[in-house]
Amino acid sequence: MSTLVQTLFNGMALGSIYALVALGFCLVFKASGAVNFAHGSLLLLGGYLVAVLHEPLGFALALAVAAVGTAAAAAVEALVLRRVAKADGPAVPTILTIGVDILLLTELARRIGGDVLGTGDPWGASVVTVGGITVAQARVYSLVVALVLVGVFLLAFHRTGWGLAMRARSSDAEAAALMGVRGDRLQLSAWMLAGVLAAVAAVFLAAFPGTGVDRTTGQIALAAFPAAVLGGLGSVSGALLGSVVVGMAEALATGYQQQLSGLGSGLAEVVPYAVMVLVLIARPQGLLGAKESTRV
Repeated sequence: MSTLVQTLFNGMALGSIYALVALGFCLVFKASGAVNFAHGSLLLLGGYLVAVLHEPLGFALALAVAAVGTAAAAAVEALVLRRVAKADGPAVPTILTIGVDILLLTELARRIGGDVLGTGDPWGASVVTVGGITVAQARVYSLVVALVLVGVFLLAFHRTGWGLAMRARSSDAEAAALMGVRGDRLQLSAWMLAGVLAAVAAVFLAAFPGTGVDRTTGQIALAAFPAAVLGGLGSVSGALLGSVVVGMAEALATGYQQQLSGLGSGLAEVVPYAVMVLVLIARPQGLLGAKESTRV
């Protein structure tokens, strides 16, 4: 029983980290209609900046600088792709983000090489034991920080003018523009916020029981993409629910790997995509996504 409880907690903690990444995908899609496949490289950039700056600046300041750096990188990407989007719609910018991702990942991989970089986080390899259940202290903090950030985001999304503008543009971009919504500024803020969330997520993904930041860290963001998709890519609540589902499924696959050995090794890496496929077969619009209606 303790193993199950520990596994479920790890799943919640992992899902909370995925939620930060999935929110980034969702925000960019709601603001611009494009899917940012360069989000993984932004996550790696944030982790890399923390890793190289934590010694001279300290962890907290390094994280702040990394958040600003990823936000700036996301803003530059948004400004570059905006010109294409105006002429060709969201499809071409989505494809171009793949090229941006390759370029940024290649440069970061060159800088990191074969090293595994530590982020200097204050939790280290500390663990917390409660009632016979042992969990990494970093997982506890990841859950708390993610809950706070998601709570603040939801409050802003539903209670501020920015959130109202975001919801209006997502519903009908042309009508929102006629009502005075500044689409360019809204897109820029969405991309920047997605970059900040990616930097925070990178720190917790690299923390214990993770090994640190290496050249493959950005690929972890790909596990959060199924979370955003199976929840409904345009749905904030769906992205959060999808993240919990994917985190739980991955944690269960990892915790009961021996019992599931008949399905092959590395099952935890495949589970997010398997869950996404199964959900989309039954509900193509996602768990909380709405069917799109077209007047003819």
